Amino acid sequence: MEEVFTAALESKIFRKRWVLLPDYVPDVLPHREAELRRLAEVLAPALRGEKPSNALLYGLTGTGKTAVARLVLRRLEARASSLGVLVKPIYVNARHRETPYRVASAIAEAVGVRVPFTGLSVGEVYERLVKRLSRLRGIYIIVLDEIDFLPKRPGGQDLLYRITRINQELGDRVWVSLVGITNSLGFVENLEPRVKSSLGEVELVFPPYTAPQLRDILETRAEEAFNPGVLDPDVVPLCAALAAREHGDARRALDLLRVAGEIAERRREERVRREHVYSARAEIERDRVSEVVRTLPLHAKLVLLSIMMLEDGGRPASTGEIYERYKELTSTLGLEHVTLRRVSGIISELDMLGIVKSRVVSRGRYGKTREVSLDADRLAVENALSEDPFVARLL
Repeated sequence: MEEVFTAALESKIFRKRWVLLPDYVPDVLPHREAELRRLAEVLAPALRGEKPSNALLYGLTGTGKTAVARLVLRRLEARASSLGVLVKPIYVNARHRETPYRVASAIAEAVGVRVPFTGLSVGEVYERLVKRLSRLRGIYIIVLDEIDFLPKRPGGQDLLYRITRINQELGDRVWVSLVGITNSLGFVENLEPRVKSSLGEVELVFPPYTAPQLRDILETRAEEAFNPGVLDPDVVPLCAALAAREHGDARRALDLLRVAGEIAERRREERVRREHVYSARAEIERDRVSEVVRTLPLHAKLVLLSIMMLEDGGRPASTGEIYERYKELTSTLGLEHVTLRRVSGIISELDMLGIVKSRVVSRGRYGKTREVSLDADRLAVENALSEDPFVARLL
């Protein structure tokens, strides 16, 4: 261990490794100037003490949505402070908080409300939040990252509705706005009409990065993160090309570059080369699949298991076949099954996450159908599924 610790202190690879971490937000975001300006325009009325419009940021993973929101709010808060106006951002990740109660608790605690870990209803937490805000002044901007996970939980849509209408219960000295961030372009379509009408007043769509754009981003970060001369010339272009192939994911590109550097460091090498990038890709793929599958809701895991079971037959499965197998699995566990439409939505979500791949094929006079197959490492998926005690009984 002492040898490992000493090697870490004498790193010849990294200068500022944290610059490549996903939660680092730089002062400059290349190729997101238009999105930065548009969100700034939406939130700028807060500088006059007025309520900004609610906003929804759409885009695939790694397209800069969270970074843009954090940078705009950081600049907005600083400018407001210089003007003597209180603007307070409240950032909550709905996926990490898991339940409407924990989301509501995080928002309440951010404004000074003490909430027990459990024991209250969501309604009671909301009432305490309203009571506290009524005694305050300023503009509070709630950022709900991965907002699409909230309506999937019981009571989630009701909480969203309350947050979007909270200003009706407050005085004229305090205002609350909501910025939602989601990877799901169909998120709003599944909301109740009462929620839909008040949530997305302004919508911003973030396109995927191209390979040249990812290369610009990586070169900017690499110059700050690595010691001079440690990267082979083809490392950054390779990381950009591999990430561009997978939906233009900047987070993926940064992870590839960082892990490649870490692998070179562990091997006590003085340069980062192509082979380190390929090793990093294999390492990240295993970790990514396990993390994604582990955090899926139970019914999504059962749909994924159904796809895997049907794939054993040597051909992709249709949506109808997957639904029938899924119903068999829920029956075995004594659970109620969800609708065919919801299972179709789950398949689309798994496709977006890169766990499965699906394509629509024509069957002539029998119409069209969607064929689905596993697109991730099977062993990694099985290991992650086996950690769920319900699913483990079926494996």
